[in-house]
Amino acid sequence: MRLLLLPLLLVGLTGCALLQPASTSVDGIAQPAEPQLETTFFVVRHAEKASDDPQDPSLDADGEARARALAEALAEVPLKAIYSTPTRRTRATAAPVAADKALEVRDYDPAMPASELATLLHIRHAGDSVLLVGHSNTVPDIVTALCACPVEAMTEEEYGDLFRIRIASGGSTKLERDRF
Repeated sequence: MRLLLLPLLLVGLTGCALLQPASTSVDGIAQPAEPQLETTFFVVRHAEKASDDPQDPSLDADGEARARALAEALAEVPLKAIYSTPTRRTRATAAPVAADKALEVRDYDPAMPASELATLLHIRHAGDSVLLVGHSNTVPDIVTALCACPVEAMTEEEYGDLFRIRIASGGSTKLERDRF
């Protein structure tokens, strides 16, 4: 499936955020080259959950603080879209970022195969910076599908990982893993 995804990615990656352009020479005069463009996906697991509802828990105090920390970590990022699963904990994790960026949080189906979600996001958001909030059992597969690079499984106790997938217009990808 990854081999089939690459041509779609290359087709869908036209019109992204700017990378550093190189310069060229025309008749000995330096000319700016065509800018290269970039798509960036930020993927996180929801913050710490409370024990208030076993089916759909909210965030506990640590989780609320972590959600605010995520908003601070992404304060300078020009996000174009935010996605989360339709659970209270993922939506609450995304909420401070959405409020800061004046964006709505869009739902995605966590049962959708990661490869299909990645294809949809690549096509829909070529050139954009996008935040996606998921779960410990979905984030590694989503990151793997977005960047075509393996990511280790997460434990139920892991919170605060921020995956950044940068995709250049030529199709090269770079995965960075930070904490928030």
